[in-house]
Amino acid sequence: MACAGPEPEPGEPSPPRTPRHSHDTANDATVVVASSGTVVGWTHSAQELLGYQAAEVVGRSAGLLLAMPEDPVRVAGIAERCRAGVGWRGVVDVRRRDGSRIEVDLRVSAAFHLDGRECFLVSGSERRPEWTVGQSVLDAFLSGSPIGIAVMDQDLRYVWMNDTLERFGGVPRENRVGHHLSDVLPGLETEAIETLMRGVLDTGVPVIDYEYLGWTWADPRRKRAYSTSYLPLIDSEGVVTGLCYMVLDVTDRWNAQQRLALVNDAGASIGSTLDVMRTAQELADFAVPRFADFVMVDLLEPVTSPGVPGPWPLGTGLSGAELIRSGAFSTSRPRMRRAGMSSVREGCPEAIRQVGDPVDFVPPPHDMRYLIDGEPLLIPVVDPDDHLWAAEQPDRSASIREYGLHSVICVPMRARDTVLGLTTFVRSVNPAPFEPEDVLSAREMVARAAVCVDNARRYTHEHAAALTLQRSLLPHTLPGGMTLDVASSYLPADVKDGVGGDWFDVIPLSGARVALVVGDVVGHGIAAAATMGRLRTAVHTLADMDLPPDELLAHLDDLVLRLSDEEPESGEQGTPVLGATCLYAVYDPVTQRCTMARAGHPPPVVVAPDGRITFLELPAGPPLGLGGLPFETAETELPEGSLIGLYTNGLIEGRDQDPELGMSRLGGALAQRGLPLDALCAAVVEQLVPVPQPDDVALLLARTHELSADHIASWEVTADPAVVAGVRARTARQLSAWGLEELVMTTELIVSELVTNAVRYASGPIRIRLLRQSVLICEVADTSSTSPRLRHARTTDEGGRGLFLVAQLTRRWGTRYTADGKIIWTEQELPTTRA
Repeated sequence: MACAGPEPEPGEPSPPRTPRHSHDTANDATVVVASSGTVVGWTHSAQELLGYQAAEVVGRSAGLLLAMPEDPVRVAGIAERCRAGVGWRGVVDVRRRDGSRIEVDLRVSAAFHLDGRECFLVSGSERRPEWTVGQSVLDAFLSGSPIGIAVMDQDLRYVWMNDTLERFGGVPRENRVGHHLSDVLPGLETEAIETLMRGVLDTGVPVIDYEYLGWTWADPRRKRAYSTSYLPLIDSEGVVTGLCYMVLDVTDRWNAQQRLALVNDAGASIGSTLDVMRTAQELADFAVPRFADFVMVDLLEPVTSPGVPGPWPLGTGLSGAELIRSGAFSTSRPRMRRAGMSSVREGCPEAIRQVGDPVDFVPPPHDMRYLIDGEPLLIPVVDPDDHLWAAEQPDRSASIREYGLHSVICVPMRARDTVLGLTTFVRSVNPAPFEPEDVLSAREMVARAAVCVDNARRYTHEHAAALTLQRSLLPHTLPGGMTLDVASSYLPADVKDGVGGDWFDVIPLSGARVALVVGDVVGHGIAAAATMGRLRTAVHTLADMDLPPDELLAHLDDLVLRLSDEEPESGEQGTPVLGATCLYAVYDPVTQRCTMARAGHPPPVVVAPDGRITFLELPAGPPLGLGGLPFETAETELPEGSLIGLYTNGLIEGRDQDPELGMSRLGGALAQRGLPLDALCAAVVEQLVPVPQPDDVALLLARTHELSADHIASWEVTADPAVVAGVRARTARQLSAWGLEELVMTTELIVSELVTNAVRYASGPIRIRLLRQSVLICEVADTSSTSPRLRHARTTDEGGRGLFLVAQLTRRWGTRYTADGKIIWTEQELPTTRA
């Protein structure tokens, strides 16, 4: 055979080298050649490489394929190397069927007997340039390749196999050769594979990338995933005389797919309701038996019982030990309640607490700090005789021994910087212990469940808050301050019940902003009025949370749904909600921008300073009470002197029930010039509703004012404690320029405390803004989303009084979250002479 490059003499081992040409052994052309030089087996891959059909080659001399005469001495040396188990590799020139010549990286791997003849397994691929570094291709093929290869005869008995395949199965080569696969590795997977092999022998059609899950003799508890390909060996008459199969271990990929499927299915199965206990039970039911044999979900009592107070938020920058010392958690042993539990054993282990029982379990030697800042804990093998379990958890130690609980994963449940509880996964029936990869799956399942639990917790607390809002009194004034001139008009319906459900409000917000609200409850009578009062109160409370308009309407929509669900079956004492619409707008005098959203309500009308009238095209949104559909916001600019009108459908529909005609009339009525705002509001209602109507009429008009630049001072400082003195000095100069010397001392203290907190607990730039309006507003913005907490320092404490002093010195203060972080704001009353 003609070879390119020097090769070792026969009988000498092949020295390792770094080839300049590499190949993919999975795509090699494979041929079986007898010791006489006759081709015995010809695969499809060989046909694709050289173009010869099996009938043209099988039974003929392999030397006819060479582009140069073969060297008998070299051929004999190669045969001896293969008989010695060393093998041979080289580059030869081969003639294709079309007459072209190619260089083939040829490997003669091993010698074996087939149908009584000594044969050699020859494989090769077209030599393609590729820069690689590593050991020789022959060494990689025989021992280091991740692909296991075997040759089997027509009876599916092993004829030859490489080292990789021997390592995969864990069965020595001498125990395989001459035997069937089912004799060596019995099992359901083996039977399916042999059936597949017989199909390849019968049809001659190869099977590529067949995947299955098997196991090894070395560790039968752990299954491995394999991808196999089966290639038929064809003789000169086209008869399949055996097959060659290749095996690749794809366990890592298979495990990754299983983890991904597990997490995806968990997201679809957990959180079907907004109930904390039900969500916890869904997590336990999903994980058993798919992931674990026994699962416990324990939640902190404030999570399972909305009426139980207890601070559990994180995100303060403190560790678990610091939070415990600060009093955020009153005990090192967590007070929890069993919220969900599932087991492959019917009834679960009796010695373990049941759902609803109080528990305080954390894996020894941990305490409450583990729930606050601990990572998932893997205990591959649980020893019931361990002194920690025996001393701290004697009842559980007995259960471990009785039920064979041998492997544990504990995952703290946290969501949105909130401590929720602990989830424990245990295996007992499944003999395979948990592995580090299983911790990732457990973490993802618990993380998704934690978000659902936290959603349910938030929903529960908001529902309780809504019940309190229903008893709140409604305001009797509509304060617009220096931001807006406001006028309103309400005309009840001309029906027997009289009282309707239309309402409007003007709500001052932080940062000199003002919210405008108008709504309409379907129906009349006491029920509609009571519902209107509930919704107005809810809007005020939600507005204090500085929610965007679309989020506020979403919460209001949930409230209407809950009110409908709370109607007693008798209907005698309830106030049913038949439906409601609402429009909520927020005007910022600094930017002169108005952000708004509506829930099935007519769009607002705007009269520009030049008299141009526009009905804003807002996304309509569904009426309140339908649920499940989103709300969208829109933003528009309202320059100084713009007039915006919010109204209910009773104003534009009238007796002709034509809203478009009514909107045209409203625009014409608002175009009147020279009237005070109160007079204009009354005139518009009188003009559009000259006679009593069957529906309530509400109109809210607001004329905008800009907060000019001489009322605003804003600057940015770095997060450095050294800037606090400069901030105080600049604040004092600005207040003096505004003539507010009486507020210099208190404002310096406020600014100093807020900037110091921002420097200490936040990162990035800090921005300070002073607004002189009907009150003095001080805002400190940073990039942190953590809100400060007001504490009452003890007499022996050296600190902790900053926010307490701020609260005492200001009219009100709070936190407003932005896309970049948060704003801490305060308001101070102006001196009486300048109020």
